[in-house]
Amino acid sequence: MIVVDGAVRRGAGYWLRGYRTMLRFELTNLRTWIVIALLIQLLMSSGMVFMYGFYFGDMPREVQTYLVTGIPALALVPIGFVLVPGMIMQHKLRDTYDFVWSLPVPRVAAAAATFTISSAIGIPGTVLALWFADLRYDVALSVSVAAVVAIFLVSLMATSVGFAFGHAIPDPRVASLLTNLIVFLVLLFSPIVVPISFFPDWWAAVHRILPFWHMAVVVRAGLTEGLITSPVSSSYVVLGIWTFGSWLLAAWVVGRRA
Repeated sequence: MIVVDGAVRRGAGYWLRGYRTMLRFELTNLRTWIVIALLIQLLMSSGMVFMYGFYFGDMPREVQTYLVTGIPALALVPIGFVLVPGMIMQHKLRDTYDFVWSLPVPRVAAAAATFTISSAIGIPGTVLALWFADLRYDVALSVSVAAVVAIFLVSLMATSVGFAFGHAIPDPRVASLLTNLIVFLVLLFSPIVVPISFFPDWWAAVHRILPFWHMAVVVRAGLTEGLITSPVSSSYVVLGIWTFGSWLLAAWVVGRRA
């Protein structure tokens, strides 16, 4: 329930009006940033495919399939861990952060607008990056309903973590440094396009807690048959925990500003 000028504002109609208002506000405020983020997503994910091809030359079909099916998870990393916290950091740098949360719209509607923008960029960009990768290697993919669900869940999880991340760190400069560090670690030291069995035991154990490997597992399981031998259900559980935990953190941080 929201009270504005002594009147109670609530209900689905009021929520939808607030959502549309925040969607227009974010799109107007970040239209240039969004284009850059989409380019980064495509260059990072598609570039990795071609780069590995240069490094390893002729790869067996199974290795090619493993590489290509890791692209969707890799493509969603900059959206969730760079674009979303970047949107929040822009408000902090421009001193519009408090203004946004003072607007007479439901806070869930404001958060939903952020999720909509990130998904509108992340999911089509992910599909395009996967198409580029498939053109390069021409592997046999088996797209299923599970793949669609997996990509949606991975997008939701990455956006949730980035949303909580952007709100929880008060200094946007620190948040910017950390987002760049995360992307660097994911590119070079995460088992997304490389099997986790290649990693040292201690680093593999860390990645069984972090979400990145699990992002690749659920997507790869939906795009292939027989390539994943680990329990996919446990990866869904880990991603669900990260999503729920991020929402709790974001709600706590934003709630303190009430």
